[in-house]
Amino acid sequence: MAMPRPSPTPSPAPSPAALSAHRSGPRSAPLVLSLGEPAGIGPDIALAAWARRAAVEVPPFLVAGDLDVLAARARQLGLAVPLVAAAPEEAAGRFGEALPVFPAGPSATATPGRPDASSAPCVLASLDAALGLVTSGRAAALVTNPLAKSVMYAAGFAFPGHTEYLAARAAAAGLPAPYPVMMIWSPLLAVVPATIHIPYRDVPRQLTYDLLVETGRIVARDMVRRFGIARPRLAFCGLNPHAGEDGTLGSEDENVVRPAVAALRREGIEATGPLPADTLFHPEARAGYDVAVGMYHDQVLIPAKTLAFHEGVNVTLGLPFIRTSPDHGTAFAIAGTGRADPSSLMAALRLARRLADAEDGLRRQDGPDQESRDQGRRAVPA
Repeated sequence: MAMPRPSPTPSPAPSPAALSAHRSGPRSAPLVLSLGEPAGIGPDIALAAWARRAAVEVPPFLVAGDLDVLAARARQLGLAVPLVAAAPEEAAGRFGEALPVFPAGPSATATPGRPDASSAPCVLASLDAALGLVTSGRAAALVTNPLAKSVMYAAGFAFPGHTEYLAARAAAAGLPAPYPVMMIWSPLLAVVPATIHIPYRDVPRQLTYDLLVETGRIVARDMVRRFGIARPRLAFCGLNPHAGEDGTLGSEDENVVRPAVAALRREGIEATGPLPADTLFHPEARAGYDVAVGMYHDQVLIPAKTLAFHEGVNVTLGLPFIRTSPDHGTAFAIAGTGRADPSSLMAALRLARRLADAEDGLRRQDGPDQESRDQGRRAVPA
């Protein structure tokens, strides 16, 4: 498939000073949630999460985007959710009585299940506004509702998805280009696919020593700084059945995976592998590691979603700010019907708050420049 053409009006990148402000932002800052695709279930689950805020201890958040979209969806769903335009500094104080909305971008005319030409500008305006609040320190972390890639591509969006766009925005701020790593986290299992949305036939070619080493470094660092695990244990899956059977079922595990694991261990990272993936996800095996690193998307996302479909959270590691998202898509077929389950979004909000507080506490111990030093040591893998 041809790459989509670049957006004719790229948004300005956050400045290094803005990202520095984020690193010293107040602990009381709320979370900011992007609206996502207005024709999808993003508005539904944002409203539902606020409605359940007390029952499931949802931390204060505000939605960046079109207030009218949320108001119309609340009416359609029959939800008595009051909405209030608010600045981030007001959000926590207003959250108990109304869902705070930070107005951003053009109005959307898309209706549930039917994206239109207004969808992509609405999505991008919401995302940029939310990113600006996080990088300025006015919000503690970014939580993103799903977008529809096909809709964004048709409008000229030049990135595979949220993750790559956010990484590019951070790189444009003058910092070393961050290498984003996708993690699916739940209380039962945390997994990272080393390669993500590519055809299986391309996996062996893209699975390099440099990719695995850099992925392992980023995972280990963020598990310490954001998840509070002093010595995270990383289990690397083999690419081939039985982790290659000592090279008899393919050479990649011996020639690529094993040397990368050995390099990480020389750096003091507790990494093991390559390990047979078919025996890595039962309870006894899961007790032996903190994160399973897979060689391709479905190798680790199938067990993650089987074990904790509604509790799974997509976390982007390697960025200079915290970003989580629900582990599902736009679900056009059920948008506006009241059938969308907000569990994954609520889990994403709770995890974002936990990570922001943990990183803030560690930063206060280390000093304000530690995060920038960490970022400066990381390079994009070849």
